Amino acid sequence: MRDKIDALFQPMKIGTMEVKNRIAMAPMGSHSKNPDGSFNQQGVDFYVERAKGGVGLIVTTGIACQNKLDSMRATLATAGDAYVEASKKLTDEVHKYGAKIIIQIANGAGRNRKEGFFLDNDPISSSENPNVWHPEMMHRALTTEEVQFLIKSYADGAYAVKQAGFDGVEVHALHEGYLMDQFSMACTNRRTDQYGGNLENRLRFATETVQAIKEKCGKDFPVLIRYSVKSYMKGFGTDKGALPGEVFDEFGRDLEESGKIAKMLQDAGYDALDVDNGTYESWYFAHPPVYMPKACNLADAQYIKQFVDIPVICAGKMDDPEISAEAVASGSIDAISVGRALLADAEWPNKVQSENFDDIRPCIGCHAGCLERFFAGKYTSCAVNPQVNMESLYEIKPADLKKNIMVIGGGISGMEAARVSALRGHKVDLYERTNALGGVFIPASSMSFKEEDRKLIKWYEKQLEDTGVTIHMNTVINDKDVEASKPDAVFVATGSTARKLTIDGADSEKVITAVEALLETKPIGDKVVIIGGGLTGVEIAYSLAKDKGKKVEVLEMQPEILQVQGLNAANNMMLQNLVLSHDVNVRTNIKVNAVTPKGVRIEENGKTVEIDADTIVTSIGYISDKALYEAIKDCGAEVSLIGDSSKVSNLMGAIWDAYEIAMKI
Repeated sequence: MRDKIDALFQPMKIGTMEVKNRIAMAPMGSHSKNPDGSFNQQGVDFYVERAKGGVGLIVTTGIACQNKLDSMRATLATAGDAYVEASKKLTDEVHKYGAKIIIQIANGAGRNRKEGFFLDNDPISSSENPNVWHPEMMHRALTTEEVQFLIKSYADGAYAVKQAGFDGVEVHALHEGYLMDQFSMACTNRRTDQYGGNLENRLRFATETVQAIKEKCGKDFPVLIRYSVKSYMKGFGTDKGALPGEVFDEFGRDLEESGKIAKMLQDAGYDALDVDNGTYESWYFAHPPVYMPKACNLADAQYIKQFVDIPVICAGKMDDPEISAEAVASGSIDAISVGRALLADAEWPNKVQSENFDDIRPCIGCHAGCLERFFAGKYTSCAVNPQVNMESLYEIKPADLKKNIMVIGGGISGMEAARVSALRGHKVDLYERTNALGGVFIPASSMSFKEEDRKLIKWYEKQLEDTGVTIHMNTVINDKDVEASKPDAVFVATGSTARKLTIDGADSEKVITAVEALLETKPIGDKVVIIGGGLTGVEIAYSLAKDKGKKVEVLEMQPEILQVQGLNAANNMMLQNLVLSHDVNVRTNIKVNAVTPKGVRIEENGKTVEIDADTIVTSIGYISDKALYEAIKDCGAEVSLIGDSSKVSNLMGAIWDAYEIAMKI
């Protein structure tokens, strides 16, 4: 294994640029920018922390070369001395740690995932195409002159990047159905000018872009391109995304054409291919959720490698050190691109190099702190690591006054409070009433696709041991115990309890809770009805159908399932497709009236319907358990209510709440 790990840390050349290892940081969206597009101090700290962590190449988040076709009011193409000066603060700092840094440049056509591409309020495309999500909306074709203006703006933008001290650029993008990608695919390009027709013409936008950049910046200036090997799209429409391993008729780019394109991109002058997969409804290949397998794009990246001599960098859940090391050591790819894993743990490269795998804080693929926050216009962060993009402000520093701290509850929130408190120098005792740490996250992590969730619990256990937290298992704490211990501060992390059905027959033996279903503490029959179409209920439905072969129906009172705050589109989209592919029957706008000997009686479309069910799983939410807090809140110590016991939330809410309060004790 040592030899293979060492392969990840061999230098490589991208054009004339030498990178110290084979680990690139994927371009992660960030709003930590100044008005001129340069990164502010928050953004600088974010990237420098990853450079410290050992990454070889940083690809920053995308930035527009221009904003309007009719005015060059640009972020890059008209960048001046202020942009250059501000950017050099970033590039100079990153270079101190031996990393290279390039910036991802985009054409400036705004994309709204519900509305498509726009220049101002003008919907545009490669050809006159219907909007993917709203087919009644048509997007006009860019004129030939407009395409050429965009190409020029790429060159002007790249020149500004070069002046600012960046080591190169990555062109965004021939992937995910972005504007340049629309030109490349026959299904979205029906042009009759030099930018449409045969494959050479459809690639002309991309090839002339690199040629313009090289002419403006010099042939030695490295230019990469973000490239989706396959589209994994069946057609327009929200139910058309393909899934891993699925056999389907390609609507966009297939492997045969992709090999030709890769060679054409190399011959045009691109110095490396930064590859992933996916377009439109298969967007989850480029932003893999928890349901996607590790190294989900590796086989396609390896396929492309045979057509080119330039480096191929593979993105897409490449955070398993053994898989990545094996792929690079074999020569089937040249490097890996790691994104969200470097948010969860900036030290990922250094820890991999030292084979300190157990200390890597895992990315769980939730997208709640990264993608979802980005699309909400907030700074990018991480559900499991609140310090992301707040590296200076949220730096863990020793407390001025060391205290004796009680943490009551060993769930994720309690463990995070204990970890941060111990790192700040406090003496911490954690009390857990059961024989295992993890709380409700134990059943939540029990499904086959939640391996990283299980790793997160293990990571916390190790951190508590390493930081010297004293753990008391199988210990129930009451108000008298708190009074007797005389702590300086108490964290109450007693969690929540499941809501109960209040309908006729709810006390039937066939009715079980989501936790009982996940832990399999009660038998589950062949026909299962799940009441509640939130994230937990739908994940249970998918798990029972996929792993247990159950016939499953989901009942939801809302018009749609998965109407969950903080659930990212990639996760939602993939889970919806997975449920459909495993024949889970979803009923919405449902009122559940009673549990019957036969199953469940519901009201649907104004009619009473009875559904057969051997087992009924309730997934209808949780209620905070504040009882202990109410009993001790006036005990004289600093008492903080955290996690679900304060407010039922997701994992990010639990961790961030505990972190922020522990930083103030």
